[in-house]
Amino acid sequence: MLKICVIGLGYVGLPICLKLAKSFNTIGYDINSERIDTLNKGVDINDEFKKKDIKINNLIFSKKIEDINQCNFYIVCVPTPITHLKKPDLKYIDKSFNLLSKILKKGDIIVLESTVYPGVTEAFTKKLEKKTKLVNNYDFSTCYSPERINPGDKSRNLNNINKILAYEGEDRRIKKLIISVYKKISKKLIFSKDIKEAETAKGIENIQRDLNIALFNEILMICDKLKLNFNEVVRLASTKWNFINFSPGLVGGHCLPVDPYYLTYIAKKRGYRSKVTLSGREVNNYMKNYVINLVNLVIKTSRIKKNKVKICIVGLTYKYGVADTRNSQKIEILRYFKKRFKNTKGFDPFFKNADKLNYNELKKYDFFLFLSKGPKFKKIADSLDQKKMIDPFFYYSN
Repeated sequence: MLKICVIGLGYVGLPICLKLAKSFNTIGYDINSERIDTLNKGVDINDEFKKKDIKINNLIFSKKIEDINQCNFYIVCVPTPITHLKKPDLKYIDKSFNLLSKILKKGDIIVLESTVYPGVTEAFTKKLEKKTKLVNNYDFSTCYSPERINPGDKSRNLNNINKILAYEGEDRRIKKLIISVYKKISKKLIFSKDIKEAETAKGIENIQRDLNIALFNEILMICDKLKLNFNEVVRLASTKWNFINFSPGLVGGHCLPVDPYYLTYIAKKRGYRSKVTLSGREVNNYMKNYVINLVNLVIKTSRIKKNKVKICIVGLTYKYGVADTRNSQKIEILRYFKKRFKNTKGFDPFFKNADKLNYNELKKYDFFLFLSKGPKFKKIADSLDQKKMIDPFFYYSN
């Protein structure tokens, strides 16, 4: 009988855990004690799920190794950040596989979902073989299935996204078993016999988007310098049949600001220095400074005394509708202006640590800086004197 353990209960692991618990005996494992305690109370601090979604009969949340050592199907969904030197940081995968080395048994299956560069699954599998004396795809099996969770997106959830499964073993029974589990997660499965190619595919999904946003960010800045209406330029260009439209903005979150560094890292190790991939990162990393410079110019032109400036920054999480602030340039912008102007507030209903906004006191602010686009923020924008509204990416103006 299958007994599943999902290791890592963040934005990726928890949805998978909840989905599988409806069909299998499932344990959600995380080393974060607070995360386990809150989930056991039916609370998701990321505000993605309600209590009724979390309280499932077949589901246990635990931080104890003795609770998971009888599982036989392990899904690893841990973060893969970068270091301060912008190099891959695989410490969470290392900890997960070290945990598995203590409990791995013959017949067990391991699926890695974390975003990595090509070769990581193989490298950690070899370490596992060395520690356990068990042989991959003989005594136990490994699979790679890159996550495609899009937090806050209700239309593209686990039910209706395509899911890649990469398994290099020849055992048809194991392959059938993996597919039977993942059919409970996603409706359409795409199978591959090469794990490294699946790892690479995941990387370029996010790199492509990062580069496209960077292109539009650069076009925005060029239009700004040339005193051109960016929205009108894009509207006209969009009339061509093969034009692909993207929105400029502040790129954040766990994926886009990170994944380009993973692929270029391993490429450099193999003797190729990237010429395109990291150019997008350079542009997108600069956008924080672009916004700060723009706002400072507007305030300077207004001639309001520095100690009198009252500014409200709207939208702080990395994107509208989620509580996630990882790699959020918006938070960095807020910190900058709070240091510069004492009467600065940051508002975001999705961020628990944000300032409260009294809608009856909107008139008291000199400026509103909009960094996110969404219905709750549009309501504010529609009620404002347009002269007070600073919209660096032209979401609401024009």
